Amino acid sequence: MGLGVPDASCCGGIEAGGTRFVCATGTGADDLRALVEFPTGRPAETIARAIGFFNDARDQGADLQALGVGSFGPLELDPARSDYGHISTTPKPGWQDVDLVGQLSRGTGLPVRIDTDVNAAARAERLWGAARGLDHFLYVTVGTGIGVGAWIGGRPLHGVRHPEMGHMLLPPDPEEPAGFGGICPYHGGCAEGLASGAALVARWGRRLEELPEAHPAWRIEAAYLGTFLAALALTLQPERIVIGGGVMNPALLARVRDTLRARLAGYQRALAAPEAVEDFLVLPGLGGRAGVLGAIAMVAVPDARG
Repeated sequence: MGLGVPDASCCGGIEAGGTRFVCATGTGADDLRALVEFPTGRPAETIARAIGFFNDARDQGADLQALGVGSFGPLELDPARSDYGHISTTPKPGWQDVDLVGQLSRGTGLPVRIDTDVNAAARAERLWGAARGLDHFLYVTVGTGIGVGAWIGGRPLHGVRHPEMGHMLLPPDPEEPAGFGGICPYHGGCAEGLASGAALVARWGRRLEELPEAHPAWRIEAAYLGTFLAALALTLQPERIVIGGGVMNPALLARVRDTLRARLAGYQRALAAPEAVEDFLVLPGLGGRAGVLGAIAMVAVPDARG
């Protein structure tokens, strides 16, 4: 679904995350003109702040043509439905049933296109980052929650609704602290409930990077993520998995790669060697800017409108 935006027109983008909003203007990775970040607070205040940023940009001369949004969800993505662009059953307090697209469109006067935050990040990584040119890859984010954007056959994967792979159920780790069954209010012990940043803080009282690498949190986190990624790799057969988010770092990545190889157990011969897994599971090429760049790409780059 295109918006009739001329090639290379200046557009706006929002990465609407559960922890922070990132708003920017530009046309892509080499042309990011203005950018602001602020915490994701109550809906009315947060959305008003985003609207103010784009209206101020136009007052300062930016000829904005459209606005792309990559948002946490779940989202209604069918433009034919009356609740298109609404956030639905999110566990984030206060954000259920928020009409994100409608409020942004009315507040800015711009046409708005929305997709999941992970699908937006996947677009950007395919255009400019660690998945450049690939037709089959996954973008996984491990932050406040866990999400997966799947690019299959050169297009983002959607079903009747967008996939919610972060809510895949996982077996509990044998060393899981007694009484901890996951924090997801819907599923308890799904990937997000067990291995997200919020789950780490709920279980250990601190973020992963605040714990020594000898702490059992590191092994348990790598076990959950490696098991999760093995299931995704076997199901969707990607050429590469790009994994980012606030929880990920090089030390954790090395552990997750080892667990992934162990879980695949030689069944995927192409991934049996350590060096193959190093090329298969990588950090984002665009760092923390993938989400907002992908949001801009949804409306500014015709080839990214799949």
